Amino acid sequence: MKKRLLSGMRPTGKMHLGHLFGALGNWTGLQDKYSCFFMVADWHALMSEYKNAGCMKEFIIEMTADWISAGVDPDKSAIFLQSDVKEHLELSMVLSDIMPLSWLERCPTYKEQLREIKGKDLTTYGFLGYPVLQAADILIYKAEAVPVGQDQLPHLELTREIARRFNHFYKGNIFPDPEPVLTKTSKILGLDNRKMSKSYDNFISLSDTADVIKKKASSMITDPQRIKKTDPGHYDICNVFSYYNLFKPETADEVKAWCKEAQKGCTECKHILADIIIKHLEPIIEKRTNLLKDKAYLHDVLKEGAKKASDVTAKTMHEVYKAIGMK
Repeated sequence: MKKRLLSGMRPTGKMHLGHLFGALGNWTGLQDKYSCFFMVADWHALMSEYKNAGCMKEFIIEMTADWISAGVDPDKSAIFLQSDVKEHLELSMVLSDIMPLSWLERCPTYKEQLREIKGKDLTTYGFLGYPVLQAADILIYKAEAVPVGQDQLPHLELTREIARRFNHFYKGNIFPDPEPVLTKTSKILGLDNRKMSKSYDNFISLSDTADVIKKKASSMITDPQRIKKTDPGHYDICNVFSYYNLFKPETADEVKAWCKEAQKGCTECKHILADIIIKHLEPIIEKRTNLLKDKAYLHDVLKEGAKKASDVTAKTMHEVYKAIGMK
């Protein structure tokens, strides 16, 4: 049998190029190798969006359409809404009872998020405890594989520690140690050279029109050392070149020559890049547009995915309750 794999995303806004290259491109290639469960993580989203939870309804449907448009196949993988599978919260409650508070307080991402996200009060019980829910998300499927970036490895290690703690407490071996499946795509920066983030609004989304993509591409920060068009450029420090390398690597040598030998100005270079991005996204946007015309189908995908997920999670919770002696 195939090993189980669990991953998910929070429906807190529009999906962008970072999601496409950082996660979705990886997911689509894993579907034939693993038994995949892909979760629209609305409980996790609520931790930061609790004052404006109503906006998630549309983001949930759009995210489902984005995933399918990018190649996630509902016939191969379970695509589901986290809150539709009740065992996520049940296991989270059980795990929270054995979770040392000090483990949560030392979590590096918790401190990072408190620094980065402004305008929202994240000093809440729910946000502090999100690693417990995250562990429950993974362990409820007995997932043996979790696709992560290098910076997410500490999260997964915490999940492994929680699994071991449960197994030790209740003298069993219910939960396996989930292993990381590292993403191969290099990190893509935002238009302003910072981390691509919804919070910074520095991205090209999968739903942007051609005109919007052109406008956003023209705003990209280029080589700060190139003042005039006739000045030789430094492609190795230019974010625009990194996008060429990602979208059309076969043109890398040509683009290097444009830059080093001042054959083209930065403005023209960004215009050409915009056309490449538009062409790359065309089939995704076309499929996305058609899917959103039939939202009943998207709701059915989530419903069917939740059934597949629940078949697994109900069995796991039965084992958990038996292990702790409650049922």
